[in-house]
Amino acid sequence: MANKKQRTGSILIVDDEDSLRETFQFFLTREGYDPVMTAATFKDALSLMINNSLDLIICDIVLDGTSGIDLLKQARLQSIDCPFIMITGYPDVDTASEAVRLGAFDYIVKPIDKELLLKSVHLALRQRHLEVQKAKAEEEKERYRVFLDKVFKSVTDAIIIVDADLTICKINSAARHLFANLLPGVGEGTDLKTDVTAEDFSSLRSDLLRVLKTGKDVVEHRFECTTIDNTPKILSICTSPFKENNEDYLGGVIVIRDLTVCADLCQTSRSRFHRFIGSSDVMQTLYTTIENVGRVDTTVLITGESGTGKELTAEALHNESRRKNGPLIKVDCTAIPENLLESELFGHKKGSFTGADKNRQGHILQADGGTLFLDEIGDISAMTQLRLLRFLQEKTFYPVGSDAPVVVDTRVITATNVNLKEKVTQGTFREDLYYRLRVIDVIMPPLRERENDIVLLADHFVKKFAENLTKTVSGFSDNALKALTLYNWPGNVRELEHVIERAVVLCQGVTITTADLPADLLPSGDANEILHDEPVLQVDQKHIVNQLRYIEDPVAGHILETLSKCGGNKAKAARLLGIDRSTLYRKIREYNIDLSLIALE
Repeated sequence: MANKKQRTGSILIVDDEDSLRETFQFFLTREGYDPVMTAATFKDALSLMINNSLDLIICDIVLDGTSGIDLLKQARLQSIDCPFIMITGYPDVDTASEAVRLGAFDYIVKPIDKELLLKSVHLALRQRHLEVQKAKAEEEKERYRVFLDKVFKSVTDAIIIVDADLTICKINSAARHLFANLLPGVGEGTDLKTDVTAEDFSSLRSDLLRVLKTGKDVVEHRFECTTIDNTPKILSICTSPFKENNEDYLGGVIVIRDLTVCADLCQTSRSRFHRFIGSSDVMQTLYTTIENVGRVDTTVLITGESGTGKELTAEALHNESRRKNGPLIKVDCTAIPENLLESELFGHKKGSFTGADKNRQGHILQADGGTLFLDEIGDISAMTQLRLLRFLQEKTFYPVGSDAPVVVDTRVITATNVNLKEKVTQGTFREDLYYRLRVIDVIMPPLRERENDIVLLADHFVKKFAENLTKTVSGFSDNALKALTLYNWPGNVRELEHVIERAVVLCQGVTITTADLPADLLPSGDANEILHDEPVLQVDQKHIVNQLRYIEDPVAGHILETLSKCGGNKAKAARLLGIDRSTLYRKIREYNIDLSLIALE
């Protein structure tokens, strides 16, 4: 008779009768169970129990000088929780009751029926398997809870979670620190309806009530308030609902950012981080997010428009992680034909399909111990989505043409420039995979929201391409810079890089001018007038004073007065104002400042 398929389960047989012990071992081994160990004495059985991981113990009630009940008691004292099947030739109600009380799985009376024993063994091992899986699930759940708790505590923004009655359920350390100076005593258990009466926070209560009623987010809402020592503050508040299993909304999550603190910190902001260049507020937030998320080993979804630097983010996350010395494998899912993508990711065995003339190691296995970056994840097929979901859930996969599972330790980072949520709604992307990928999402800011970074990036690209092309180009004319800062950059940083490369190639001197820029980069109409040399005008100082008198906004008045003192030199005025030139140009447009009133240099 051919050997049966190997079964899962490590079994110990304890019996002082040699023939019975050996018989049990023989037919359990023939059934495919492995290993099947035996012990004739209490002492030998106890040693095997302590030194081996067992899934089942079959034990005779009567042992030489002791009993199987004593062995069962000792197992529980040693925290050995595997099931016991007790065997007896002398059935006794008290003994059976004691065995059941101690957690024995079954109680079988001699003479032993083979099929009955095999059935009991099968059921006991199945229960053991379910218990082990449940314990693993609980352990994973606890690990995930600890991870979320660490993220919750580590973020610098204040986070408050409230229930449906607007009572605070959870609050992080940043929120405690913020409220210590605003609303002393506010914490877990505080009722925001009755315990917080300050008028400054009435809008917060209104936002929460609206969120709970509509189920929709309330995006950034800014309001002014004062601390207990009357220091003014500006807070940015975002409010979102949360619910479980499509039930009614359980409450809301409030995220508060102290914009006053952000303004103070901007003086020490970073302009470079890994391969990123940018000092704007949105980039400072991105840097902090990458540092926090990089430290924890979880799946990340990077979203954003094309050209915003999603691949740079994946590299930075890898380099901030414990896997930084391992491989970073990058896969562009749109660059590989769909019929080959599965093989490229999971590998294949020789002969598994036409053209598979040798074994191939897939990208997932290549990234073992490191990070796998899947770009344009929104374009993979339904079959690849299913296989990727199974891999993320089980951390194992099967190469194409193989029935042997492969276990890897790989962190997965994905990116897309499409709206995956819409694809889920349309039925073209699996909802379970979407949420598995989006454990943490990193949203890349477009370049149009990074206006202060444009000049930094342009200067960097000029140096880079001038060196690569061995040219003497070293900077931009003011008009060229104005053109760069006024443009909307639909292609983001990648488009800016290409534009600067083109300009360096075309530039005949050391300075890039508007003539070196693409025609579609230059604005038309009134805005185009700003790009040309402004005429030098002699304007009566009294005229300027009269103009300032009619400007109601003190910020605009301050800008105009500074420009006047600098004779219209915007670079000098920007330095005096403590802002970038690009910001000054934007303020001129925003406040509609009439430059004709200033004698320009």
